[in-house]
Amino acid sequence: MMKRTLLAASAALAFASSAAAQDMAVTNATVATGDGSAPIENATVVVRGGQVVAAGSGVTVPAGMQTIDGSGRWVTPGIFMPLTDLGLWDVGAVSNSNDSRAGDARFNAALDASTAVNYASQHIAVSRGGGVTRATIALSPSDSIFAGQGAAIDLGADANAVVAPKVFQMVVLGEAGARIAGGTRVAAFAEFANALREAREVQSGRRVAEDSMLGRTDAEALGAVIDGQQKLYVHVERASDILSVLDLKKTYPRLDLVLVSVSEGWMVARQIAASGVPVIADAIDNLPSSFEQLGATQSNVGRMVDAGVKVAIGGLSGGITGPRTAPQFAGNLVSLSKLPRASGLTWGEALATITSIPAEISGFGGKYGVLKPGAAGDVVIWDGDPLEVSSAPVRVFIDGVEQPLDNHQTRLRERYRDLDESQLPKAYDW
Repeated sequence: MMKRTLLAASAALAFASSAAAQDMAVTNATVATGDGSAPIENATVVVRGGQVVAAGSGVTVPAGMQTIDGSGRWVTPGIFMPLTDLGLWDVGAVSNSNDSRAGDARFNAALDASTAVNYASQHIAVSRGGGVTRATIALSPSDSIFAGQGAAIDLGADANAVVAPKVFQMVVLGEAGARIAGGTRVAAFAEFANALREAREVQSGRRVAEDSMLGRTDAEALGAVIDGQQKLYVHVERASDILSVLDLKKTYPRLDLVLVSVSEGWMVARQIAASGVPVIADAIDNLPSSFEQLGATQSNVGRMVDAGVKVAIGGLSGGITGPRTAPQFAGNLVSLSKLPRASGLTWGEALATITSIPAEISGFGGKYGVLKPGAAGDVVIWDGDPLEVSSAPVRVFIDGVEQPLDNHQTRLRERYRDLDESQLPKAYDW
């Protein structure tokens, strides 16, 4: 089994490494550009040199360019899924294959998720087959409220997975941070405030790292956060915790904050909107699993968007079962708009929460998650409405390079499609 797996992975990598960006046009399709606007029928997308050069109606296809007839198909930008664990583990219960947390490490803020990405992970292959072309990855916190530095990756079938390392720093507050820091939010916020203060003092030369609770490497890593050169993702749920985090801007005005999860975000949506801080939220989170989520509602995202908050759907980890379900969650938000007294999103707004908005929050606005001139040629062709669970990608391009859609799951499906139940399970061909 292992030999077959390695051969399949090698074949996929050989395919990708030998492929070049394709100049091509998709015509007669329903095109959704990912910018929040409604889909455009009978539209065209043109990709040249790995970039989108045109998308919409009335687009002229250059003479001699390869053309794909998109009749009956939908075309969208690739899904950009923030805050995943793609490529960081293979089998969750096997520690040797799991790099998603570092409970015994001597570092925390300095940890760099980009150093552990396994580009041949089946989780990446399965998500790619679901239309996910880009993602940001992050470690989970263990013995520190700081989980380390997250990275941006693409899901292409090649060895160059890391788009950008050290894109953001991740910190966990609320109940999870309280458990780590000593059992109370008081300790978590004290540890957080002290870390920022010590990092600033070490950076300015007013304190030597040896006199700090932070190690030198961690203090240096947080220096980029203090200067606003690196985004700070803060995981909080409760409304009061959200407001406490927003107040940090008074002391550290350069902080480039992003709120994560925020189950009670709708309760303070006006304050979040006024701060200009974007949110990466759970899509449908209406059953509280903790006291800090007592105000959870499935209308959370819709109400925040209505208040003017920039919201992306994220945190869909779990490897094979996670990122590829993003269109389903986005579709649920569209359905909510049709329920009495519920707050959902329009179709265009919902698609944007899994394409252009997460790309923008992650620092790649206009480059990924959108079909417009100059954007990367990340194009997904679907057999139907991508926000319907019955639809699936039929072709996926990353930087204009068509990607293989096969993976362990599809190969198992084909292997047993014609199984004669009177026989023993099929053996692998060597």
